[in-house]
Amino acid sequence: METVQIISKLISPQFPSSHSNITNTSLPPFFASQSNYLIISLLLLPALAYLTYKDYSSFLSLGPGGTPYNFYGYLIITSLRILTLRNPRAPGLVPPELQNGGYLPSAGLPKRNSPRPKVIGIAPHRQTNQRPRKEIFDLLTQSMVNLANEHPERLRIATSCFEKHCPGLFSTKQVNMTCNGEIAHAHPSDGSLHMTLHPKDAKVIIEAGWGERHPLARGGWCTRFVPVGFLMIYAPRTEEEISVVMEIILAGVGWVSGERLDESNASHLNANEDPAIVECRSGGCHSSTNETGVVQDVANAVMEVA
Repeated sequence: METVQIISKLISPQFPSSHSNITNTSLPPFFASQSNYLIISLLLLPALAYLTYKDYSSFLSLGPGGTPYNFYGYLIITSLRILTLRNPRAPGLVPPELQNGGYLPSAGLPKRNSPRPKVIGIAPHRQTNQRPRKEIFDLLTQSMVNLANEHPERLRIATSCFEKHCPGLFSTKQVNMTCNGEIAHAHPSDGSLHMTLHPKDAKVIIEAGWGERHPLARGGWCTRFVPVGFLMIYAPRTEEEISVVMEIILAGVGWVSGERLDESNASHLNANEDPAIVECRSGGCHSSTNETGVVQDVANAVMEVA
């Protein structure tokens, strides 16, 4: 009770009237005047404005993402920071009923041969270093397009439901629900990808150093934003790394659709498609020359919290 009274006095101190000879000895002399509180506020405002400006500039520097690319979007993301994972590089729990599942190759994945990149943001959520050359990113995206073209009954390419600013790979069949069946999308700004995966596969990927969880991929109430198995896959920088990422994408196809992609049923290669790109998608890279629903959910959820 005494603690409550002290806090109450600090929040709403009783200032003496100019007609009163009673002095308030519970506060230091500087705080015994209302005008001094105003001075403190005026002194803090420039610092607060500067910090907000720097934070907003950092938000804009990541480029367009799943929220409005303006100050309103920044306010939404700022309000969601209290919900983010403390350590997105720690794998999530794999439910007992899914312990024996997964769609990655039985041999697992090779270890990524460099430290993890620096990753910042929520939406946008991007890596700020270890970015690929343009020709590597083009090879990655063309490999995804070719995968969809070879399995038109299972896959399609459309604008990302999560990001709304880049193409995404979608499954025509959903067993494990995502945003309109989206499996993955690649970010032109940094070369990284987001995709939805089996919890056991997600654990293998994180432990091998190929990705990390999205900051809001904690399940429960946050599934209105992203699925619990929503991962960032770090940008592949070489043709060999594209081979690994395409294996991860195939695992995402299996998880979202509920069944593995049968490569033997792939459509014949179009005469205008580069065989080297398709070979890269299937695991042997060689050199080649070559937003509305989610935003509304975010806004509605912020209003509910408020």
